[in-house]
Amino acid sequence: MTDSRLAIVVLAAGQGTRMKSATPKVLHELAGVPLLGHVLNSAQALDAAHLLVVVRHERDRVAAAVAELAASARLIDQDEVPGTGRAVELAVAALPDDFDGDVLILSGDVPLLDADTLRALVEAHRQASDSGTLLSTVVPDPTGYGRIVRDADGALARIVEHKDASRVERAIDEINAGVYVFGVAALRDKLAHLTTANAQGEKYLTDVIAALRAAGMDVAAVPTPDSWKVEGINDRAQLSEAAAQLNALIVRGWQLAGVTVQDPATTWIDLAVKLDPDVTILPGTQLKGATVVAEGAVVGPDTTLVDTEVGARARVRRVDATLAVIGEGADVGPFSYLRPGTVIGADGKVGAFVEVKNSKIGQGAKVPHLSYIGDAEIGAGANIGAGGITANYDGEKKHRTEIGAGVKTGAHNVFVAPVRIGAGAYTGAGTTIRRDVPAGALALNVSPQRNREGWVHSNRPGSAADQAASEAQASAGAEPHDEEGRGR
Repeated sequence: MTDSRLAIVVLAAGQGTRMKSATPKVLHELAGVPLLGHVLNSAQALDAAHLLVVVRHERDRVAAAVAELAASARLIDQDEVPGTGRAVELAVAALPDDFDGDVLILSGDVPLLDADTLRALVEAHRQASDSGTLLSTVVPDPTGYGRIVRDADGALARIVEHKDASRVERAIDEINAGVYVFGVAALRDKLAHLTTANAQGEKYLTDVIAALRAAGMDVAAVPTPDSWKVEGINDRAQLSEAAAQLNALIVRGWQLAGVTVQDPATTWIDLAVKLDPDVTILPGTQLKGATVVAEGAVVGPDTTLVDTEVGARARVRRVDATLAVIGEGADVGPFSYLRPGTVIGADGKVGAFVEVKNSKIGQGAKVPHLSYIGDAEIGAGANIGAGGITANYDGEKKHRTEIGAGVKTGAHNVFVAPVRIGAGAYTGAGTTIRRDVPAGALALNVSPQRNREGWVHSNRPGSAADQAASEAQASAGAEPHDEEGRGR
């Protein structure tokens, strides 16, 4: 049910210079979701009447992400006046004049804060009837964070930004998590009086707390024991730390749901991945995007699957696959590369050093090793010999190869597309197929083998090969011959 008395403002206007990236900070990903996406997911779970996102740096890119992640969110453009206080001022001004509820303010770079913690904060704020409430936590290293300064009674007195803090204040280890709830009337009033008279020349949202306190209004800092939930992402090191924290939670969740993860430290699973009970994940495996793995399948070791479907009881080891479908009981790997559009039927096999692209491999069909299968359809029960290649590109266009059910191809075949091999046909080793092969036929390139006897003696006299040949001929009682076949 929509909470008609709650508005949520997400701050996503900052550049994030410490990331040293062409990508806006809030669009860097954790578990396949942008930082901003995690924040918006938690915000939407609260069913607020209003959801506003403040944007500025790389405005269009961030706006496009918001439209995809939270279609109902309203974008607020921050102007030239810097600071979080100005960002919130603009967002609050965009609320309906008759809105008289609470405003929850979130940072777009705090991705691990969950909806339950936010609900508890809003509830604490409402139960105490405070004018403002913020979330705080204690951290081992508070460098870079705003410090919570409390009075002699332990009540919240003010927040001091790191760059404005004294030596004594910098020693405080309780920090501001950047998450606030304000009554909208008090917030509107105090935002109007913010100035840029500070070291950074910005309008600080944190100054609202001091202003409320100075006006005799009740404010509070509610600490959370889980400091990792409120850690902001400012650089690549913090990004990787948050990724590891979130991944550990994801992996543990799947383990409790009946999935065997042999080595959690080397297993990475995106949030959108779906795993059935009795799936086994071996070390060095990454499951990314919308990958789905069915019951009894074994994935890994050293495997990366992106947006890939794995059927029940399939075996996938040392495989790199993107947008592929692996059928029930199929066996893939090791060292296989499945490109988009690959479909492997039930009980099919794709073996070592095989690349497959935009191709369907039928039920029980096998491409065991050292092959390239592109733009092809291989029928049920067919077997492709080692070194098979579908030559699908003529320099301008791609063409398809069709190999019928039950076909057996020899080693080192090249199928020059477009070409069709009829059901049950055979092809000889080393054959290049340029024309269709009828069902049940044998296709081969007829080229008589020529043996030039004595070639080694004539062209490599005295070599190790010549000596070995002479010894073999002598042992067999044969007279050595020169290249023309004459005895010598």
